[in-house]
Formats: sequence, C-alpha cells, structure tokens
Amino acid sequence: MNMEIVFATNNLHKLEEVSKMLLGKFRILGLKELGISEEIPEDHDTLEENASQKAWYIYRKTGRSCFADDTGLEVDSLGGAPGVYSARYSRMGKILFPELSPAEGNIKKLLLEMKGADNRRARFRTVISLILEGVEHRFVGICEGQISEEPAGSEGFGYDPVFIPDSYSLSFAEMDLAEKNRISHRAKAVQALVQFLNRM
Repeated sequence: MNMEIVFATNNLHKLEEVSKMLLGKFRILGLKELGISEEIPEDHDTLEENASQKAWYIYRKTGRSCFADDTGLEVDSLGGAPGVYSARYSRMGKILFPELSPAEGNIKKLLLEMKGADNRRARFRTVISLILEGVEHRFVGICEGQISEEPAGSEGFGYDPVFIPDSYSLSFAEMDLAEKNRISHRAKAVQALVQFLNRM
C-alpha cells in the first residue's frame, strides 16, 4: 500500500517517532510540509475530543486523509492529573517557572505535587483520531509505569525523563528511540492504526 496521510502536528519529535514506526508503509506528511503553521485548536476536556477536534480541523482545511493524536500522563495519586492538561501543566493560569522550558516546568511541578507520595503509579495514554474519506476512526494506546523521584536521561521529550515503564529500570528518556517505540503508548496506538489501514 502506498498511502499518503497527514499527521496533524508541528511537533517534530512526534513526527519522527511515528514515521519510524510506520516503516515506510505510508508516507507521512507533517503540517510544515503543507505550509500550515497556525496553532491547531484543542480546547476540550478529554483526550478523545481533542484528538478528534485536531483531525477534523486539518481534514476540513486540506481535504486530505489525516490523523491527530492527544496524549496525557495520568498519575494515580493526583487523581489522574495532569491528564488532558499535560502539555500545559505548569502554565495553567500563569507560568510557574518562567526560567524553565515548558517541559522542564511541567516535570518540576509534577515532582513537587508528588513529593512524599508512596503511590507513584502512572500511565501514558494516547488517543489517535483518523479521518479517512470523511469517516472518523479512533485508536488508543496505554503504557503503564511509575514516576521516578528525579529526572534521568536526555532522549525523548515531555515527561519522558521521569516516566519508568513497567518491567524496566530506565526512564523513557534513557532508552534509545527504537526501544521506546517498541513499548510506548504512542507505539501501541499507531500499531492499531497501521493494522486498521493494512486491512483496507
């Protein structure tokens, strides 16, 4: 199958991860390749709604088959937070740590919120919305693990330095990309997406 699909993201890390997972079976176009640079709206309260909103926005704008994802880190001791607000956790209302990058600020806030917590169970959850010929399909991937007490590693992005997946002693940020892509939440959601496309 030689299919061209738009991935509704300007996040180059996500684009690289997903492109490698698809192993050349599909040509993935990022928004930059289409000259789309504006912020895509994602103002809902669930990952499912945000992924859907982003995918439909790009589909209506370009007329091309496309998919979008939304990912959240859900921490048990925080009642599932930061969840859908993961990307802007430390910048909700006001910027808590202006001297830090958004990702570093999010991690610092998370570790402060969890200080002294015995239960460090957490999961990454990714929802993908695919719009194919005007019909929406959804796929979900979950990776269970725990939050470390200190960041470790320099690979990956977001909360990767503090997330240790089950059965591993390394954080996502300490793994090479191939290993992370084998077990990650995004990998599982993309695998479900690819299996669906392969059945067409």
